Amino acid sequence: MPADIVILGKVVGPYGLRGAVKVFPFADDPSAWGKLKHWWVGHEGDAPVLWQQTRLVSCKLHADLLIAELECLPNRNASETSRGLLIGVPRSELPKVAADEYYWADLIGLNVVNKHNESLGHVLGLIETSANDVLRVGDEQAGTGENERLLPFVGTVILDVDLSARRIRVDWELDW
Repeated sequence: MPADIVILGKVVGPYGLRGAVKVFPFADDPSAWGKLKHWWVGHEGDAPVLWQQTRLVSCKLHADLLIAELECLPNRNASETSRGLLIGVPRSELPKVAADEYYWADLIGLNVVNKHNESLGHVLGLIETSANDVLRVGDEQAGTGENERLLPFVGTVILDVDLSARRIRVDWELDW
């Protein structure tokens, strides 16, 4: 089993009568996922996630979701129990990204500091909006999300992403 699975999305429910599922994508260009021969599925609550390879039977874009048929979900009964399954793929099967592009999975957990080297926390997740992606920045230790900041992932705010240093520098003040 590959150790470098990148999570692409999550099953949000069954679709139709034949066992297809609705998948909420976490990554750009979900229509390209249909070109993959296999997906990996795993339960979100498992620590670590125990991934299982499955053949992708079909995949199509439907509104903001993907409708997928997976070999491991042969009928409606199986698909009804699949809510919450994570969908991933080994990093080696993903297309290379341009110099200024990043997979969401690579950004989650990075430390976020401003121009004054003040820590704003780390990336908890991302939100896709019609205008641009938004970084959820905070500290999971706080637990309540009270200290969470939402920073637009745009060039005027994001100054530098350094994956090797696990750091994002931003133009954002502590009191904003």
